[in-house]
Amino acid sequence: MRTRFRGLLVREGVLLRGPAGWGEFSPFWDYGPRESAPWLRAAREAAYDGFPPPVRDRVPVNATVPAVGPERAHEVVAQSGGCTTAKVKVAEPGQGEADDLARLEAVRDALGPAGRVRIDVNGLWDVDEAVRRLPAYDRAAGGLEYVEQPCRTLDELARVRRAVDVPVAADESIRRAEDPLLVALAGAADVAVLKVQPLGGVRACLELAERCGLPVVVSSALETSVGIAAGVALAAALPELPYACGLATVQLLRHDLVDDPLLPVDGALAVRRPQPSPARLAEHDAGVDAGWRWRQRLDAVGRAAAGGGAA
Repeated sequence: MRTRFRGLLVREGVLLRGPAGWGEFSPFWDYGPRESAPWLRAAREAAYDGFPPPVRDRVPVNATVPAVGPERAHEVVAQSGGCTTAKVKVAEPGQGEADDLARLEAVRDALGPAGRVRIDVNGLWDVDEAVRRLPAYDRAAGGLEYVEQPCRTLDELARVRRAVDVPVAADESIRRAEDPLLVALAGAADVAVLKVQPLGGVRACLELAERCGLPVVVSSALETSVGIAAGVALAAALPELPYACGLATVQLLRHDLVDDPLLPVDGALAVRRPQPSPARLAEHDAGVDAGWRWRQRLDAVGRAAAGGGAA
């Protein structure tokens, strides 16, 4: 990783190759076999079934700004490939409100008055803190498009949504929920953030989007271009796409596994599936020990996906 993101400096995963192409399996290491099972289904879908036909050939995307200082935040937006929307990480452990506000002001300056700014809290606030902080964050950003996952639980999200004027988006409350549809039934969000791997594939996400009835933002799980291609396929197949998607995250990686990575041009990603390069695969081979760990993990997740694995 170019910058520590979600606590990570190194991203690991496995690529699967099948008759339909390449799929990526890259659940985070704190995910057990059962929670990782949808990630394996998504990789198998990409490798063996392929993706539904697209209804658009370009997908608008946002710049993703980690919890960095204001100067670096300004640079990230300026170097984002023409993105006119930015998602800004806030509430980073060890940082305070002043750090967040300075970052938001820098992002607004980089985007200009017409750009859109959204923030991602990753569920780290309680209700009182969210209600207290959001007006200041809204002012610093020159108007927030929405706040993503300000609190952890559905009840908390619903209470924040009733108390503030900033729209609320749900991420973890969908992808880590036993029933992803509860977020809509609870009136807890205005926007649904869908990620292909955690939710079991492109087709599973399309069904969820139809059933939940909320506007959708497709986002990444910090994948290589192989995994991002599945997110692009989902965004390309949705009947409506009112928001820029959080799929321009390949820039957060120092390296990729393809020669022609999925990077934004004029604020959008082309709808395509880049192929891994043999030379890059060899260069980034994790080695025998890591390969054995991932083989064991694949076996455990495969058993969980079949209904016999441990939590």
